Amino acid sequence: MLLLAGALRAARAPALARAVAFFSVTVALSRPPGRCVLQHRSALSNLSVSWWFQLCPADMFNSSNIKSYHSKSLTSPYPGSHVERSRVPQDKVGWLVEWKDYNPVEYTAGSVLAGPNWADPQINDKSFSPKFNERDGEVERKSLSGWYVVENGRPRNPVGRTGLTGRGLLGRWGPNHAADPVVTRWKRDESGNKVAHPLTGKNILQFVAIKRRDCGEWAIPGGMVDPGEKISATLKREFEEEALNSLEKSPEEKAELEKQLHKLFSQEHFVVYRGYVDDPRNTDNAWMETEAVNYHDETGETMDNLPLEAGDDAGVVKWVDISEKLKLYASHSYFLKLVTEKRGAHWSDELGPQ
Repeated sequence: MLLLAGALRAARAPALARAVAFFSVTVALSRPPGRCVLQHRSALSNLSVSWWFQLCPADMFNSSNIKSYHSKSLTSPYPGSHVERSRVPQDKVGWLVEWKDYNPVEYTAGSVLAGPNWADPQINDKSFSPKFNERDGEVERKSLSGWYVVENGRPRNPVGRTGLTGRGLLGRWGPNHAADPVVTRWKRDESGNKVAHPLTGKNILQFVAIKRRDCGEWAIPGGMVDPGEKISATLKREFEEEALNSLEKSPEEKAELEKQLHKLFSQEHFVVYRGYVDDPRNTDNAWMETEAVNYHDETGETMDNLPLEAGDDAGVVKWVDISEKLKLYASHSYFLKLVTEKRGAHWSDELGPQ
């Protein structure tokens, strides 16, 4: 038996933990992975939330069963710099693994230190008193993944070590919230019929993809949630700015875009994923979280009337066929896989269950 114990404040923890202020997790190695039992016990200090994710089903905290790990969060050099992270082996990512020699590099980009309105001050700034794990004025400092540890005044990445402390390119200490609109349609031939994959026989989905200006990788159009902004507003705004170049449109053109998009964004949709993102910008003290939502144009008629035009952070925008062969930014390929599963569309060339 492996016994882990920890404490959560009932008022601020996820729904499961609201019923009990203190919990412990007992995992029987003979049970299937992901099974856990809650027991009332005294707390141990500094329980890493990342290990709670690994021991219990991830969908207890977010909308999809994704195992948290670090891959892109360990890459070097850090984006937009020549800074090399300290190397972190996968077996030492989790905070519960003792590593006395861990010596991460400290780095916060100059663009963040310059003090733009989207960034926090340095943690030692006397005028800065952040309220971590809760709503802090207009800034949301709660994590979509649950409670996170604050150590020596700094939030600690809930998944584990990254080889880098500070904030890197991220503005907020702790979670940095984003929204990713996954706009899809069926691939159709010249006659308007859906196109099926020749091997799997499943219809092929397409999504609106952008090529990011900062790193050159293809991605889902999306961006940061502004302070006080609703997620639904962010999803629509980011799609307009990056895929339709709304920032360069006249008031009349913007009004027409709004009218066309209202039909798409007001129809039935589903949340693909909510939670932590394995992002190359992540550090030990600042990390990306997102809510990815699928808006599907079943007939294709709505998007046919909206010519794609790259804008803001996008260099190129186009419709792209969805398959497992795509190499996309951060965790975006995983989000698309979840969409194909939901809609029964093609994903893998391999025959058999997808």
